[in-house]
Amino acid sequence: MALLLLLLLSTILISMLHWSSGQPSPGYFPSHRFKPLPGFYHGYSNLWGPQHQTVSGDQSSVTIWLDRNSGSGFKSNRPYRSGYFAASIKLQAGYTAGVITAFYLSNNQVHPGFHDEVDIEFMGNTPGKPYRLQTNVYIRGSGDRRYVGREMKFYLWFDPTADFHSYAILWNPDEIIFFVDDIPIRRYPRKSENTFPMRPMWMYGTIWDASSWATDRGKYRVDYRYQPFVARFTRFIIRGCSAYAPSSCRQAPSSQSGSGLSPQQYAAMQWAQSNYMVYNYCMDPKRDHALTPECSG
Repeated sequence: MALLLLLLLSTILISMLHWSSGQPSPGYFPSHRFKPLPGFYHGYSNLWGPQHQTVSGDQSSVTIWLDRNSGSGFKSNRPYRSGYFAASIKLQAGYTAGVITAFYLSNNQVHPGFHDEVDIEFMGNTPGKPYRLQTNVYIRGSGDRRYVGREMKFYLWFDPTADFHSYAILWNPDEIIFFVDDIPIRRYPRKSENTFPMRPMWMYGTIWDASSWATDRGKYRVDYRYQPFVARFTRFIIRGCSAYAPSSCRQAPSSQSGSGLSPQQYAAMQWAQSNYMVYNYCMDPKRDHALTPECSG
């Protein structure tokens, strides 16, 4: 009973803090409901650029950076078929044009050229201009003609360089939900097997040079006079069913009812999209929407 009361009081306090900051309360806080990993290496390991990655002594955080020699990345130790994947991230201020910091699901290494991916990407910018957060989903695609991006882009309602903020992807067989500080900013429901990733994926974190497209379609490139470009990650959460888990493995709930979004969460998502969304692929008249049938209904 005491533990239940403590959890209730914690939820109320979190809700009050969200309301006091001017953003709506979603009423459900998965970043506080699920426990962080006991240490970075309990869920992740270095993927590339080990000289550009440091893990704190207690494994509570990892720092990755990009300079003219290399970027860096890490990868989950296991593939997952569903789950809630979160981290608190702090980005670099100043000139970051051309730099991409990403936290995403992918199976590119197993299905090169024909893989699935679910992205959270922070697109760097020139001083005085804000980061944009890009969400993307694509299925059995690559960088060739089979690639069909499903981008939605947002500005943030806070300065992501001033402090750590929680960013998360919830993926299950019915939907994908992107969260920022527990606010659901996008829900991508499964409407058909052709428009939804179903194969196991790994979780990644990376920083790299994307000068060709990241900032104003490549107008502003990475300027290595400002190196190193640093991203800090902490409070890693993985609450999921690995590819090796039994079919009885319980999926991470997306709301208090277990699936979908509550009316309060939908209201919070509408607030984020109405005030901070700057691009929606479904509303782009230049796109061939025959390739994105999910936009039609």
